[in-house]
Amino acid sequence: MAEHTVIMENTLRKLLAEKKYATLREILITMNPADIAAIFNDLEEERLPLLYRLLPKELAADTFVEMDQEAQELLIRGFSDSELKEVLDELFVDDAVDIIEEMPATVVRRILSQADPEMRKSINEILRYPESSAGSIMTTEYISLRPQMTVAEAITRIRRTGIDKETIYTCYVTQDRTLIGVVTVKDLLLCDDDDRQIGDMMIEKVISVNTHDDQEEVAQMFSKYNFMALPVVDTENRLVGIVTFDDAMDVMEEEATEDIEKMAAIIPSEKPYMSMSPFEIWKNRIPWLMLLMVSATFTGIIISHFESALSKLVILTAFIPMLMDTAGNSGSQASVTIIRGLSLNEIEFKDIWQIIWKEARVAVLCGVSLAIACFGKILLVDYVILGSFAEVTVASPFVIIGVICITLAITVLFAKIVGCSLPLLAKKLGFDPAVMASPFITTIVDALSLLVYFGVANLFLPL
Repeated sequence: MAEHTVIMENTLRKLLAEKKYATLREILITMNPADIAAIFNDLEEERLPLLYRLLPKELAADTFVEMDQEAQELLIRGFSDSELKEVLDELFVDDAVDIIEEMPATVVRRILSQADPEMRKSINEILRYPESSAGSIMTTEYISLRPQMTVAEAITRIRRTGIDKETIYTCYVTQDRTLIGVVTVKDLLLCDDDDRQIGDMMIEKVISVNTHDDQEEVAQMFSKYNFMALPVVDTENRLVGIVTFDDAMDVMEEEATEDIEKMAAIIPSEKPYMSMSPFEIWKNRIPWLMLLMVSATFTGIIISHFESALSKLVILTAFIPMLMDTAGNSGSQASVTIIRGLSLNEIEFKDIWQIIWKEARVAVLCGVSLAIACFGKILLVDYVILGSFAEVTVASPFVIIGVICITLAITVLFAKIVGCSLPLLAKKLGFDPAVMASPFITTIVDALSLLVYFGVANLFLPL
C-alpha cells in the first residue's frame, strides 16, 4: 500500500510538472479521499493549493477532513472567502468542530465568519461541552421522527432531509425533543404497511449516553453493543446529538495512543510525531525523565547503604542488573495486563484481592521457573566457563548462587503484586492507571529487589 502511494504521488508530481491538469483531475476523482489526503500531506506547500482546487466540491470537502492540521491550515489561509464557504457547506458539524479545535484563533475566527448561522450555532454548542466528553465528539445532524408519523411519511422525511445528515440508517423518535424510541431504515423499508405509525414499531428501550459522559466510555459502548450510532441526551433526556461509529474509532485510536505514551513515561500529545519539533518532543519527555531520575536515586541510596557488605563479596554486584531487570519486567507484565483489563471494563477495584491471589500464584510459577534457569545459567556460565567465583573465599559458591536464585523468586512475587495492585489503586483514586505502567513500577520494583537481595544475603552469607 505504501509503495502504491509513492508511485501515485510520483505520477501526480510528473503530471503537475507537465501541467496536464485534466488528466490529474481524472485520476484524483477515482481515488478515495483518505488516499488523496495521504498524498497531499507530503506535497510541497506551493503545489498543494493547485492540486486541491482540481477536486470536485464534495470530494474536496471529504479530502480536507482527512488531511493533517498543517495542510488544512495552509489551505484555509490560501482560500478566498467563497472557497472557504464552499468547503464548510460540505462538512458535517462534528468534522468542522474537530478542525476548529486544532486551529489558531485567527483561523478559527475566519472559519466561523464564513459558516452559515445554523452551522455556527451548532459548532458553538458543541464547543461548550468539556473536552473528551460525549458532547464534544457528537454531531447534531441526525434523522428525527415523530411517533405519530406513518411509515410512508417517515421515508419521505428521510429522503427530504437525509442528504445533510451524517447517517440515516438509525432514526430517532422524539416527542418535544425528548428521546422516546429508535427505528432503523431497514425496519421502515421492510414494513408492508405504509400507514403504520412509527410509535407502534419503534424500539422504546433506547441505550443512550449523557453529554458529559467520558468519550472513552462512549467508544467502548460501540464495541459492546455493535452500534453504528449512539444518541446523546442531556440531563432531561432531550436528544441533542449522536456519536457515529467513525468518531468512536477516532476516540479509540486517540485513547490507545495516549495510554501508550503514558506507559512509556511521555506526556501525551495530539500532534503526529513527524509534525513535532525536537523542542516539543523534549517538553513531552523531560518531565517524566527527571521524575524517574530522581526516584531512581533510592536505588543508589540502598546500594550505598550496603556498600560494606558488597566490598566483602564483590561478586554480588554482578547480579544486581539481572535481578532488577527481571523484577521490573515481571511487574510490567502484570501492570500492562491489568491496565488493559481496566480499559476494557473487564476488571474493577472490587476484584483486587482475587487479582492479587491469581498474580501471586503466577509469580510462584514464574519465580520457580526463573530460579531454576538462573541456577543452571550461573553454574554453567559464571562458575564453570567464566570462573567468576574463583576468588570467592568467604562463602561457598553454591550458597551465593542459592541466595541469588531465592532473591529472584521473591522479587518476582513482589513485582507482580505491585504491578497488579498499583493500577487498580490509581483507578480507585481517580488517576489514569496508564501512569502506573512500566517506568513507574520498574522504579519501585528496583528498590524492592535490592532490599530483598541484601536482606536474603545477610541471612545466608557472612556480610
